[in-house]
Amino acid sequence: MQYGALCWRPGSGGIEVLLITSRDTGRWVIPKGWPMPGLSPEAAAAQEAWEEAGVQGVMNPLCIGRYGYQKCLSAEASVPCAVAVYGLRVEDLAKSFPEVKERRRKWFPLAEAATLVAEPELQTIIAQFIPPLMGRAAPIAGDDDDDGLPVLRATGKRKGH
Repeated sequence: MQYGALCWRPGSGGIEVLLITSRDTGRWVIPKGWPMPGLSPEAAAAQEAWEEAGVQGVMNPLCIGRYGYQKCLSAEASVPCAVAVYGLRVEDLAKSFPEVKERRRKWFPLAEAATLVAEPELQTIIAQFIPPLMGRAAPIAGDDDDDGLPVLRATGKRKGH
């Protein structure tokens, strides 16, 4: 199981989706990755969005869909993966982020983004995406404010880093 972020923003012609290139083949994908100890699924998706695309924004805690794909481990081996997808409204794109030299990122209208990803179930998730009226941000593990409750802003950075 992996967790992914559908990074979106309102654009002049409607909702736009941020896609990134995969490191191995250069095909268009969404940020995604493995579960992380201490992080909820949506917080792990927000962390992946930060590391892979430099995204900071507001994460909705509700899964908007799931899709499957074959993750290539080597030329001879692959493993089936399921990805739970969470919507992340982008508020800022950093110029510097952990994988900046390994990936490209680009905004696309919803309909175009849906045609650019390879996985049919992800195509459907993107094509049918309707942003929530109000989302709540996913806390990043270790972040808290003065009242001891998790900070609800998904910054992609952990406290003390």
